[in-house]
Amino acid sequence: MSIIDELKWRGAVNQQTDEAGLAELVNEKKVGLYAGIDPTGDSMHIGHLIPFMILKRFQLAGHRPYIVIGGATGSIGDPSGKKSERVLQTMDQVRHNQECLTKQMEHLFGQDGSFKIVNNYDWLSKLSLLDFLRDYGKLFNVNTMLNKEIVASRLEVGISYTEFTYQILQSIDFLHLYQHEDVQLQIGGADQWGNITSGIDLIHRQEGADAKVYGLTIPLLLKADGTKFGKSEGGNVWLDPEKTSPYDFYQFWINTDDRDVVKFLKYFTFLDQAEIDRLAEAVATHPEKREAQKRLAEEVTEFVHGKDAVVEAQHITKALFSGDVAELTASEIEQGFKNMPSVTVTSAKQGIVEWLVDTTKIESSRRQAREDVTNGAIRINGEKVTDTDAEIDPSAAFDGKFVIVRRGKKRYFLARVSD
Repeated sequence: MSIIDELKWRGAVNQQTDEAGLAELVNEKKVGLYAGIDPTGDSMHIGHLIPFMILKRFQLAGHRPYIVIGGATGSIGDPSGKKSERVLQTMDQVRHNQECLTKQMEHLFGQDGSFKIVNNYDWLSKLSLLDFLRDYGKLFNVNTMLNKEIVASRLEVGISYTEFTYQILQSIDFLHLYQHEDVQLQIGGADQWGNITSGIDLIHRQEGADAKVYGLTIPLLLKADGTKFGKSEGGNVWLDPEKTSPYDFYQFWINTDDRDVVKFLKYFTFLDQAEIDRLAEAVATHPEKREAQKRLAEEVTEFVHGKDAVVEAQHITKALFSGDVAELTASEIEQGFKNMPSVTVTSAKQGIVEWLVDTTKIESSRRQAREDVTNGAIRINGEKVTDTDAEIDPSAAFDGKFVIVRRGKKRYFLARVSD
């Protein structure tokens, strides 16, 4: 199966500028191709990951991926999908974000020299205004630019000249990479079709109509409920472990709807067709086992965070399900209990009834606290406590940082111990 046929099977092809020409090109040579990202933030989220999964597949097939960090374009703003002008970042912010995104890309694509990261600030910053207008502005027809979807969608509310020129700058990126790196294919989301075709048009005007350059876009990824993929109830799911912990990242994928899991396996894993077909059968015949979701969570978490993060996420998941939280480390507790009810307590020892009622407010009254303790409904750090005269020592476990309370079968509370 060719790389293009594989992408079609995975449902990852929306439009191609010349389907037959691109198929012939990738079969006859190792192709240089690129996708870009503007440093508007200091981390990618999983929505950003989609085009770079395609780039990674080309890399694994032996082709030459280039990643363009938009140090120049990111400093002015992309109008795509926005109803208003972007707030311009300082150049210090842009540089910081560039460094963070570069580290993430190096982690995803490896250190073996089979890909290259470039920054469009390196060539766009060298253009004078007169060079820009004479060498490039003259080659773009305003009527054509106005008809591009990303611009047309903004005409009713207005668009600045700065953001209007974005498609010219991105076109120059494609031309530069074609001339200096032999890049012949640009990958992007469905909303980038206008920018990609503008770049191809510019190359044909500069290099001749026979220049072999192509564009491929990826469909907008929607969940079965019709909502856009990429967010959890808490907002964006980030690749930065400080923004979204590996445990929460793992949980996002393991909670995938049965209707979406096969689609996501095709998009976000490197499993082959036979294995994904087997998992699809498992979804159809034994959905309660959630085998496909578990495999999806393992594969994507390992790709983004590494094998150790998978083991840690699974350890936390198992402990929370079984109630055997005593085996968790302080770091694992920080991840696993991040979104659970929490309270801050001192390290002072205290009777369990008073601690549950007065200090933590976990119980509403002393009568209820005594009843729950006597009935075995209270577990402290995984251990059942049935003695109403028992004492809580917040410094006794988890490096003296936490006390974990489980009330009943499923209700967890986290007490954070202050100094």
